Amino acid sequence: MRFARPAVVTALAGVLLLAACGSEPEPVAAPPPSAPHTGHSSGSAPPPTPLREGERFVEVGLTQPYTPAAPNGGTDEYRCFLVDPGLTEPAYLTGSRFLPQNAAIVHHAIFYRLDPEQAKAAASVDAEAPGEGWTCFGDSGVQGETAWVAHWAPGAGETLMPDGFGFAMPPGSKLVMQVHYNLLGAGDGGPGSDTSGMQMRLSAAGAKLKPLATGLVMAPIELPCEPGGTGPLCDREAAIADVAKRFGPESAETVHQLNQWCNQGGAPKPGTTQSCDQPIEQGGTVYMAAGHMHLLGRSIKVELNPGTANAQTVLDVPEYNFDGQALVPLKKPLKIAKGDVVRVTCTHDATLRKQLPQLQSLPSRYVVWGEGTSDEMCLGILVVAPE
Repeated sequence: MRFARPAVVTALAGVLLLAACGSEPEPVAAPPPSAPHTGHSSGSAPPPTPLREGERFVEVGLTQPYTPAAPNGGTDEYRCFLVDPGLTEPAYLTGSRFLPQNAAIVHHAIFYRLDPEQAKAAASVDAEAPGEGWTCFGDSGVQGETAWVAHWAPGAGETLMPDGFGFAMPPGSKLVMQVHYNLLGAGDGGPGSDTSGMQMRLSAAGAKLKPLATGLVMAPIELPCEPGGTGPLCDREAAIADVAKRFGPESAETVHQLNQWCNQGGAPKPGTTQSCDQPIEQGGTVYMAAGHMHLLGRSIKVELNPGTANAQTVLDVPEYNFDGQALVPLKKPLKIAKGDVVRVTCTHDATLRKQLPQLQSLPSRYVVWGEGTSDEMCLGILVVAPE
């Protein structure tokens, strides 16, 4: 899952995370570690929660099947589709229920809100690209700042925003639906087509809800080959060049920027565990959190003001489960303030590459941050009500 280039990490921190105020909050409970590292699970989504007062359902998604094809010799495609909820009056997105029609190949989905002018630009991008949608490794593929208002990853069902809160949806705004298709498990018959979509839960602006924003905190990946692993991609520079080949030069720049940001530009520090401290530039309150890694992930933790008397744990997933990535509410909302520091820490396990069916046939490699399912990420996701 790829949400933002490190070049905009500072800006994201502005709507991001957390401050030490009051008593120690209870960290987000980790999803149960059943069947970790299995790849993609399938099955019917549970029915939606009954509508709350003032809410209505609106469905968006693919209107005709799309068959993904990974470019540049890779096994992943990020495809963006412009979808229209048909908003003629102000509204708030108060919940979402993504329906991955072809769950075997859908790695994640993110929905970015576009203002009317951005929606026109996206329509032009769509018209110029062959086939349905357009390729969009890394982001929405639309110029300007787009607001992330919903996402899905394996293990997530319906996501409900806290009562009294939602993501603002102005009249005429549309959505980019970014779908990451993972084709590692596609058989001889190909991946098949997909018609995924989302059931939106909308409330009228008259409900006087408070607006939400999504904040991201990320750390680098510097994972050497597993013990005994050999091959040309065990060289870090060769591995970065391979990421650039599959996803574009911006992906290689991401690796360098993460090291610059999180390691002050020093020499990379290879190892199974990586972390990054990032400052907060705007206060608010954190209501929900989740962590995202790929198939080599073992654990992820998000901390506030670590190493100080006001240190707090926001998210702690000691046994990461790729099929358990739901965004969940904090047991107690957490006030945040400008000047605080948030740290995300991830542990990955290179030996899983030879144990997991999706990865067994792939050569050993030095793993860096990359968009593909065979690459890795370290990402904390927080839903914040900014001040």
